[in-house]
Amino acid sequence: MSGRASHDRTAGTGPADPDADPRDERAHSGPGVFRPQAAPARHRTWDVLAVIALGGGIGSVARYLVGLAFPVPPTGFPWGTFAANVTGCLALGALMVFVLDVWPPRRYVRPFLGVGFCGGYTTFSTFAVEIVDRWSRGAWPTAAVYAVSSLAAGPAAVWCGIVLARALAGLPVRRRGKGDDV
Repeated sequence: MSGRASHDRTAGTGPADPDADPRDERAHSGPGVFRPQAAPARHRTWDVLAVIALGGGIGSVARYLVGLAFPVPPTGFPWGTFAANVTGCLALGALMVFVLDVWPPRRYVRPFLGVGFCGGYTTFSTFAVEIVDRWSRGAWPTAAVYAVSSLAAGPAAVWCGIVLARALAGLPVRRRGKGDDV
């Protein structure tokens, strides 16, 4: 046995079975967590990050404008943030149908619209701060209604976005059947 073959088996850098396919994870010795991974090419990372940043900037400005359209007193219901979060959930549900089932694959659509725009448009941090702020000002009924309604409306809006997008695209609505995975 050569020194290289012995090194491959003990260091976890090569296949334990010389006839095994090197892409098969079971062919490698040692835990996969500690195996060095190839770094992604820089040009493939920075372009996607730039697209996400652009989408996030546009989404954040859109959320700011929604907030201006719905001014609220310090103890009132924060309709602007609520509207942004619910419509963002609706858009994200619809977007995923189009990106995954309707449109041809495109490198930048999901990062720009899904992660960037919808991520910048919706906000969990402002939602949390507004709940704590209302609670600390004694408007705990408003805080409770805001929290519960947001947590119920978000997933409902995603579901509505999925159903609406599938209907617009002429796709059948998926229903969980007896043999479907969860």
